[in-house]
Amino acid sequence: MMFIAVMLLTAPCAPAQSQTSSPQTPPGIQDNSFLIEEAYNQDPGVVQHINSFIRSRDGSWVYTFTQEWPLFGQKNQLSYTIPVVKVELLPGVATGIGDIAINYRYQLVGNSESRVAVAPRFTILLPSGDAREQFGAGGTGLQFNVPLSVVISKSLVTHLNAGGTFTPAAKNALGEKSDTASYNLGHSLIWIARPRFNVMLETVWNSVEAVAGTNKTERAQTLFISPGVRWAYNFKNGLQIVPGVAFPVGAGPTSGSRSILLYLSFEHPFTKHA
Repeated sequence: MMFIAVMLLTAPCAPAQSQTSSPQTPPGIQDNSFLIEEAYNQDPGVVQHINSFIRSRDGSWVYTFTQEWPLFGQKNQLSYTIPVVKVELLPGVATGIGDIAINYRYQLVGNSESRVAVAPRFTILLPSGDAREQFGAGGTGLQFNVPLSVVISKSLVTHLNAGGTFTPAAKNALGEKSDTASYNLGHSLIWIARPRFNVMLETVWNSVEAVAGTNKTERAQTLFISPGVRWAYNFKNGLQIVPGVAFPVGAGPTSGSRSILLYLSFEHPFTKHA
C-alpha cells in the first residue's frame, strides 16, 4: 500500500520524452524510463502516449496514462497524467480515479542530443481523487521536479531527480485537514546493451507527509530499487512502440515490499514535418 501511495504522489515524475535518430540509423530508446524522469522534452511535431501499471504484493495497484505534447517547439512541453487506483481497504477494496496532473516542462539546458540536459517541471495536481477512499490528497497540490540527464558513454546514461510536492489543506479519510509537504530524490543507470534493448536500474527515495488529524501530519520515508528492461519496435511511418517491465523492491524503511511494473508507450509524429 505504501508503494501505491508514493506512486500517486510522484506519478508525473517519470514521463517518457523524445527519441533521436539519423536518416541512416533507426531510432533507439533514449528515454522511456519508469520511475525516474529524464531531461528531454518532446521533439517538435511528436506526441507520446504512455501507459504504466504497478501492482503491489498486497493487491493494490495504480494505472497511469500520460500524454505529452511539444508546445511551439522543443523548449516548452505540456502533458497530463490520469491515474486509476485500486486500494485494499478494510473490510473491502475500492477502485477509482486519482488526482489528475497537469504538467509544464521547460528545456533549460541541452536537448535530446546533448551530453548534459536539464528540464525543470512544474505540476498542478487536481483534487479529482476521493480522499475518503485514499485515491487522492483531498486538495489541490503543487509539484516541482528537476531532472538532470548525463551521457556517460555510448553505452551508459544516468539520470538524477530532485523535487517536492506541497498540498495546502490536504485531507485524510476522516475529512481532517492539514498542509502537507513531501520530497523526492531519484537516480537511474541505463545500460544501452543494444540500440533497441536497454537494461535499467532505478532508485527512488521519498519523504511523504500525510494528514494525521486537524493541523497534524505524520511523515514516512520510502526507498525502492527497481531493476528492469525495455525494448523498442520501430515502424516506417515513424511510430515507435516501447514495452518494458521492472520489479521494484523496497529497501531500508520499506524492506519487504515487492511490486511489478509494466510499461507501454506509443510515440509518433502528428505533423508531416516531424
